[in-house]
Amino acid sequence: MMKVVIVAILALATTLVSAYDPSPLQDFCVAINNTDSAVFVNGQFCKDPATVVANDFFFSGLNIPGNTAANKLGSSVNLVNVDKFPGLNTLGISLARIDFAPYGLNPPHTHPRGTELLVVIEGTLLVGFVTSNPNKLFTKVLNKGDVFVFPIGLIHFQFNIGETNALAFSGLSSQNPGLITIANAVFGSSPPINPDVLIKAFQLDKSVVDYLQKQF
Repeated sequence: MMKVVIVAILALATTLVSAYDPSPLQDFCVAINNTDSAVFVNGQFCKDPATVVANDFFFSGLNIPGNTAANKLGSSVNLVNVDKFPGLNTLGISLARIDFAPYGLNPPHTHPRGTELLVVIEGTLLVGFVTSNPNKLFTKVLNKGDVFVFPIGLIHFQFNIGETNALAFSGLSSQNPGLITIANAVFGSSPPINPDVLIKAFQLDKSVVDYLQKQF
């Protein structure tokens, strides 16, 4: 009986591991768009190793503040994933710079393929995440130098509660962690979700649902 349990646990562990970015099968696999001289691995084509150069493993620009004024929520996210940084291909990691205007918000969202580790560089942030049912909230006020982790797939947020700009950097455990912003997904999907579904799910009047769908 014990052997059966052990085999079952190992099988489950193998299934869970395969749900995330697979481990690299070579030292590196730089993304390339030219499929004529590439091999398809881990979602991106690999550049011929003989043509790889140091700049394939280099990215610049995260010193430049994001334009928080362009977002009505007062935040700006510069995600550096495999699409911007080919050297990340197969390495299972990406990085983001997050700028906040005073009282700026990075709204509730989730990364379906990555855990997020956030460090505050400047300012004071109220952060938190909500577990799967029964939906327990874990929240904390972070100051300069503080670190907080958001487990993979869980809804989370960051809110600048200070009167000055704030800055944070996040590392994510996927070369392409994905992003689902909750309000946009629910009220701004294309095509839109049937209003009757939202009326019943959120227990709202139709006029409120109509208004919310127009906002997104």
